[in-house]
Amino acid sequence: MCKDTLLKKLNDRTAVVGIVGLGYVGLPLTVRYSEVGYKVVGFDIDQEKVETLKRGQTYIEHIGHERIARAIGNGFEPTSNLSLAHDVDALILCVPTPLNKHREPDLSFVLNTVDALLPHLKDGQIMSLESTTYPGTTEEELRPRIERAGFTVGKNYFLVFSPEREDPGNAKFSTHNIPKVCGGSTPSCLEAGLALYGQAVDRVVPVSSTKAAELTKLLENIHRAVNIGLVNEMKMIADRMGIDIHEVIRAAATKPFGFVPYYPGPGLGGHCIPIDPFYLTWKAREYGLHTRFIELAGEINSTMPEWVVEKITNALNDQEKSVRGSRILVLGIAYKKNVDDMRESPSVELMRLLQDKGAQIEYSDPHVPRFPKMRRYSFPLESVELTPDLISSYDLVLLATDHDRFDYDLVEKHAKLIVDTRGRYLGTHKNVVKA
Repeated sequence: MCKDTLLKKLNDRTAVVGIVGLGYVGLPLTVRYSEVGYKVVGFDIDQEKVETLKRGQTYIEHIGHERIARAIGNGFEPTSNLSLAHDVDALILCVPTPLNKHREPDLSFVLNTVDALLPHLKDGQIMSLESTTYPGTTEEELRPRIERAGFTVGKNYFLVFSPEREDPGNAKFSTHNIPKVCGGSTPSCLEAGLALYGQAVDRVVPVSSTKAAELTKLLENIHRAVNIGLVNEMKMIADRMGIDIHEVIRAAATKPFGFVPYYPGPGLGGHCIPIDPFYLTWKAREYGLHTRFIELAGEINSTMPEWVVEKITNALNDQEKSVRGSRILVLGIAYKKNVDDMRESPSVELMRLLQDKGAQIEYSDPHVPRFPKMRRYSFPLESVELTPDLISSYDLVLLATDHDRFDYDLVEKHAKLIVDTRGRYLGTHKNVVKA
């Protein structure tokens, strides 16, 4: 009866949906469930975020204030009080899964969240983990905790894994039209998971187990990381040969079959691609396997900031200047163009490396007006507005993130020296160095 009651609530949209973690994954889900008619309770330990949302305001650029205000009007309740989890029918966990200092999985956010929720769980509830993790996490870590709390998974409690697929700033794809993979701990769990997501997402893709769903997410991100590693290595080879790798990629991309273009850059950014492959390499060791291909790509990608700094050093040397004492403007500090997402941004690592070498660093980013609080980095800086006089005052302009809102002609006209890590300047330019 527990399952039938839950399915009815989910299918007729009378269920209360709880989203735990209101960041780049959780907040879009919150807005989507609210828009299709569910009552939503949003949980976050950051009280500042909670208060911002209660005022009907946003802290994520591509989710406008009006959508938050509309959700509040529809009954969305932001809170830091986890005891309210007892009042919801579904719990969707969207908390971070970073790496520790040894580049091993750090599940503390997930496990601490689940442990904090356990006293407030109830019969007939469904829990979905969306945080990217290694295969086995749901069955080996979450399920035992839930069953020790007195529930039987598949009978009076339902557990699924459904990996997030958010792409901040993508105008074509958003929460509702990105297919959603879902795997359940049992067939009954899967049935409940399909009902949970089927009302909010256009297409739900069932898989046979939570492990299969967990590995699906890792494959998606490892595929991208490996191909970016390949093209970053090709970039270094092309550079030595005096060839513009971006010209080569654009030419190769005209082939209508058998080739998918990937583009090099100053390093990997975002929460997924720099981190997720190492979740599999760590788990694979349990099975006596060494993931050489994945680790080689990670090694190449992680060296890209140093490669860019070497190009900057050589470019300044050619101008009879050193990095120490040079004024350097970083264009773009978000991890990719046209978003305000700073997670694992290679631009910030470049800022750190250049500052360590004695450079005076400033930045311009129309999407990040002031440098945010970050776990590993702290720069007391605000974005500067690009003007001819300001641009010409720097010894070097580093194009790190190629936002469309930059005036690239203005920068080229007035910059003494540009190091371009994104291939924005095609062809030969007297003051542009490709990196």
